[in-house]
Amino acid sequence: FKILLEYDGTGYSGWQKQKNAKSIQGTLIDSIYEIFKASKSKNEFIDLQGSGRTDSGVHAYGQVAHLECQTMLGPEILKLKLNDILPSSINILDVDKADNKFHARHSAKSREYIYRIAKRRTAFEKKYVWWVKDKLNVGKMKECAALMVGMHDFISFTDKNNPEPSTKVLVESIEVSETPELIILKIRASHFLWKMVRRVVGILAECGRAKYSQKDITRFLNSYSEEPATYTAPPSGLFLNKVYY
Repeated sequence: FKILLEYDGTGYSGWQKQKNAKSIQGTLIDSIYEIFKASKSKNEFIDLQGSGRTDSGVHAYGQVAHLECQTMLGPEILKLKLNDILPSSINILDVDKADNKFHARHSAKSREYIYRIAKRRTAFEKKYVWWVKDKLNVGKMKECAALMVGMHDFISFTDKNNPEPSTKVLVESIEVSETPELIILKIRASHFLWKMVRRVVGILAECGRAKYSQKDITRFLNSYSEEPATYTAPPSGLFLNKVYY
């Protein structure tokens, strides 16, 4: 099955299942075992994989997962049963039968994240925004963001000991827009390195504060720097928006 879901990542250790922490993947797997009345101790086969690992506290508007299992349940019934069991912070939007070759992560062509920066203190959305008290120059943020589009080495925007075989990422687009209350960054790329989006957002915010310029962005992309790590944006404003296949 191909599963489309949304979730509030607050209070979860991220997507990936962990032994001693609450995760999105782990919560889903537990619910699936309950629906099928399967037994983990008997190793009854159920495999659930996501399109990517969102970090602790990160949300999703459109995460995609694939479920491999033995069942007679149809997609719509499976969706209804899952939503009956799952906590309100996780919601299944759609379930479809998929080809056996479909893999939520390996079949993906690109992914898109949205980051929400609040211009004001908010009573209701603290868990879903990063409030920046300073007035940011959105025009400068757009100019700096444009330099990141294309194939670049983003080693400055992840940990240097990143287990990925390569730190080169093809960024297809970065859009910076604003509403009366928000600055919204939308980033689409072939894939993302650990903490990459949050560090890109953090540095672009500093461009908006006039601390960094286009020259600095070029420097970060051409040689390794530890500076972006200092400005890692909080996970609260980050959403996995869409996965493209």
